[in-house]
Amino acid sequence: MGKRYYMLACLAGLLFIAMAEPALAAEEAAQGGYLSGYETNVPQPAAMSWWSTAAYLVSLFVIFAFVVGMAYLAARFLGGHFARPMKTTAGRIVTNLPLGPGKSVCIVEMSGHFLMLGVTEHKITLLREITDLEEMERLRRMDSDITFSGDMFSQQLGSLSGLAQKIPPFLRK
Repeated sequence: MGKRYYMLACLAGLLFIAMAEPALAAEEAAQGGYLSGYETNVPQPAAMSWWSTAAYLVSLFVIFAFVVGMAYLAARFLGGHFARPMKTTAGRIVTNLPLGPGKSVCIVEMSGHFLMLGVTEHKITLLREITDLEEMERLRRMDSDITFSGDMFSQQLGSLSGLAQKIPPFLRK
């Protein structure tokens, strides 16, 4: 019996709320609604001063300088570390010739032997072993001639300045 009275009380409360809400809405509409204070105000754009424009441009250049500085530091410290070939005693890749997506020919030195390998995504095949002493010496010299610069960012900026010199003079002004 307690459940019945509880259900009837909830139903009566919902009925009261449903009937009272339209009356409250009508009263609010008669007073002008919740946006009534904004009807006479016409929004105007904010006045922009030269100081705010200058501050915006200065902040833009500061952020740009920060990004260039971080790129320089990343290239300086990370580029030099990851660009160097790994020196191991077990073996090393002397040269690599990409032939297409996932296919290449590599020359690898393992324990003093030079091996020419065909490499695909699923298979590595020994093409031949290089036994010619002159060719082996040439491969060793070629590998020692390759040097990686730790200052890759400076090289990139140098190439960009060289590109800037190729722009016709009437466009540089």
